[in-house]
Amino acid sequence: MLKKTLLVLVVLVVGAAAVLWLGAAASLDWDRSHSDATAALPEFSSAASGLVRINAGSHTFRARVAGLGGTRGNIIALHGFPESSAMWLPLIDAAAEAGFQVVAFDQRGYSPGARPDSVDDYAIDKLGADVLAIADAAGFSDFHLVGHDWGAAVGWWLVLKHPERISTWTSLSIPHIAAFGAAIETDSDQRQRSSYMTLFRTPWLPEQLFAFNKFNLMRTAIYAEHRPDQVEEYLALFAEPGAISGALNWYRAANLADTGDPAVTLPVLFVWGNQDPAVGRAGVDAQQPYLKGEYAELELDAGHWLMETHASLIVPAVLAHLDKHPSR
Repeated sequence: MLKKTLLVLVVLVVGAAAVLWLGAAASLDWDRSHSDATAALPEFSSAASGLVRINAGSHTFRARVAGLGGTRGNIIALHGFPESSAMWLPLIDAAAEAGFQVVAFDQRGYSPGARPDSVDDYAIDKLGADVLAIADAAGFSDFHLVGHDWGAAVGWWLVLKHPERISTWTSLSIPHIAAFGAAIETDSDQRQRSSYMTLFRTPWLPEQLFAFNKFNLMRTAIYAEHRPDQVEEYLALFAEPGAISGALNWYRAANLADTGDPAVTLPVLFVWGNQDPAVGRAGVDAQQPYLKGEYAELELDAGHWLMETHASLIVPAVLAHLDKHPSR
């Protein structure tokens, strides 16, 4: 009887996995339309504007550039999961109009030309090196850095490891990574908020869940507050085989412990939504001792998708922060 029960359970599990896999595979764009569209983009040049391809390091990145030739300084913007450079369009347009040179690029795993297979290739030092390679390709000896979600985690790492390249730092949602990491370890509320990471680090399964039934989970839950044009861009990106794995490999390779001296002396602007389901107050309050330079905080009655819901407040705050601390 026990053997029969176990056999039935195995059959059910295998059957469910097969249905999940088939439903996910049927949702993918096996023609790789996003890759073809990216390959057709013009290469970056000093006269470029809009969507381009930037060769940086050993990879090619899809990027949005604006304001090239501006004289008020340089900005690099880093998106988070699961978005792209499209999340920064309100900031890109406003900053370019104000005289800044702006580059926002689809990061490793998100750009078709920068999607290695190995999880190890998504370690934080490699993600940070991509940003510096983009800066070098754009001719930015120094730059203002802005990041959200995982882009903010990469930004904190860069601020700690390469402050000589950065004029100011603006982090959306994610507090100082030493404080945030400690909160995950010691604060029960933050531990609960971060519990989804266990699923995201699991092999195979999250890819199937996200893609299943024409990406229904992403459309109806994750992207509920996003504009339709953003959603279509994101889903075109993630519909390509391997793209979701590339984005999830950030979680699988995550190790933010080795940052050296955690003190930050650069000017910092931190923007946080106090209704963020992924980031509680413990890490936000705990970051203050690490911030030795000028610090400003904008707390919003908002959730996680700050640029989607509160760009009208965030963009002026970022530009004021940059104006107060001009580029080197």
